[in-house]
Amino acid sequence: MSSSKVSMMLLMLSLASSSYLLMATSSAGDFFRDIDFTFGDQRAKILDGGQLLTLSLDKISGSGFKSKNEYLFGRIDMQIKLVPGNSAGTVTTYYLSSEGLTHDEIDFEFLGNSTGNPYTVHTNVFSQGKGGREQQFHLWFDPTKAFHTYSILWNTHCIIFFVDNIPIRVFDNLESIGVPFPKKQPMRIYSSLWNADDWATQGGLVKTDWAQAPFTASYRNLKANACLAGSSSSSSSCVSTTADDKSWQNQALDAAGRKRLRWVQKKFMVYNYCSDRKRFPQGFPLECKRSRF
Repeated sequence: MSSSKVSMMLLMLSLASSSYLLMATSSAGDFFRDIDFTFGDQRAKILDGGQLLTLSLDKISGSGFKSKNEYLFGRIDMQIKLVPGNSAGTVTTYYLSSEGLTHDEIDFEFLGNSTGNPYTVHTNVFSQGKGGREQQFHLWFDPTKAFHTYSILWNTHCIIFFVDNIPIRVFDNLESIGVPFPKKQPMRIYSSLWNADDWATQGGLVKTDWAQAPFTASYRNLKANACLAGSSSSSSSCVSTTADDKSWQNQALDAAGRKRLRWVQKKFMVYNYCSDRKRFPQGFPLECKRSRF
């Protein structure tokens, strides 16, 4: 091999090692491989050879985990079975987040309730440290009886929240009218189970019944079909794509998806910040004027 070819190869290797490469990765099913526990000691457990994970909450502490990898855009799917019975006061979270005061975040939070009353699914989107974009829903099934799939699709065009592949919320990229959109900060997958009985159930009126502890939520089939972040710099596109399913990169709702979204928001939405005139007496945020969803 000529010296010029060797020099060119060394230059390419140097550039690759110093730049921020985003590689599409599709993975599922091995919690030993994919996550680290964040708190809770023995309250967080991996079972069935890495196929099942449980988080528990008692009066002393809750528990949580985060993904080992960071992602910049992707589709994240997780099957969760929520705390059964009297779950009042408890919050089970599943979200994407970066770090720092100007962090980005995409949230699912499941607010427990007393026996026989429905969970509230709380969603929010933070960009550059600013959130306050809450929408809340009840579900059309009992989320404690079986596993259901909760998904976050995040690309350069939009963020879509799915429950069992049914869209419940869309947050569009409206940077063109001055609305910040998460697109530069890599995020990890996080989940936790913790006590929030000062606000979680009926505004804090219903407290956690510690006689029912420990409370346990179960997880399986974590799938990250996403752009894998590789260093401290940032980028907004995948420079290498190896995953089989790339459809999420340009996905938006089609006519059938919009119909399902309207059904969910008509039948099951219980709070929408874009309809809260008491909260925004001077006028709604910009994105509320551009989207019904």
